[in-house]
Amino acid sequence: GSSTLMYKSHDQDKEYVGFATLPNQVHRKSVKKGFDFTLMVAGESGLGKSTLVNSLFLTDLYKDRKLLNAEERITQTVEITKHTVDIEEKGVKLKLTIVDTPGFGDAVNNTECWKSVADYIDQQFEQYFRDESGLNRKNIQDNRVHCCLYFISPFGHGLRPLDVEFMKALHEKVNIVPVLAKADTLTPGEVKKKKIKIREEIEQYGIKIYQFPDCDSDEDEDFKQQDHELKESIPFAVIGSNTVVEAKGKRVRGRLYPWGIVEVENPAHCDFVKLRNMLVRTHMQDLKDVTRETHYENYRAQCIQSMTRMVVKERNRKYAHAEGREK
Repeated sequence: GSSTLMYKSHDQDKEYVGFATLPNQVHRKSVKKGFDFTLMVAGESGLGKSTLVNSLFLTDLYKDRKLLNAEERITQTVEITKHTVDIEEKGVKLKLTIVDTPGFGDAVNNTECWKSVADYIDQQFEQYFRDESGLNRKNIQDNRVHCCLYFISPFGHGLRPLDVEFMKALHEKVNIVPVLAKADTLTPGEVKKKKIKIREEIEQYGIKIYQFPDCDSDEDEDFKQQDHELKESIPFAVIGSNTVVEAKGKRVRGRLYPWGIVEVENPAHCDFVKLRNMLVRTHMQDLKDVTRETHYENYRAQCIQSMTRMVVKERNRKYAHAEGREK
């Protein structure tokens, strides 16, 4: 009858049960729920961290921020702030949280300036672990940090000791993506040289930055090429700008200089588009997966181990106590 016809595909006479639609079901459900992503920015003050974040997501996350003068900056307490914004695009909702860490390099004493950042990441893990082990684990708020953009100054020779220390303190806890800030202060040749040097130093100091997953052999050539380019781009050279300027009759986002215009979204000018595509279009899910499967899993394992140790210790203590009473 007609009902069997429904399940016959045109190209082969094979009956279908229909679970091929599973991906669509999963997709629909997750779109309904919406997505969330937490991005942390870290590095020295004055490297354009907030500007870049605003340009990346076309929002003004910092409109209420008051800028401090030099005196206030030196005495400012190391305070981590969180901005959350809901972005919607073609019916897909993203709850984006930006974790802004205080720029270091201002304070006279920068030793262990990474400590508060490391603590913050751990606290988010701890909260998640508690919620997950608690009674109401249906609607857990996931505030785990999925990615940390680490800003490297263009004015040094490669990495500074502070950069190395900071990244090493964090690399087991979070996906670090290094960016070379204010790339418009360097010539294209300098950018290239500096990138190679920084990549070498990252290797040399044993810093584990976020690894782009290897391409499957069955991916198409374009994708492989793109992946190779991404790996070669590290650290992403960026120029942040939220101003729209007129260039050759077109309106572009960029910075106006006496000698011309630097276009933020022109791939020839900097890696801004590459970075944005990587964060949003291609690797957001992988950053979340690695956070969950590697960084959080490590944290969780440590928690459970220490809990078990405590239970055993307590049991032994009670046992010894009982033994003593019997004698």
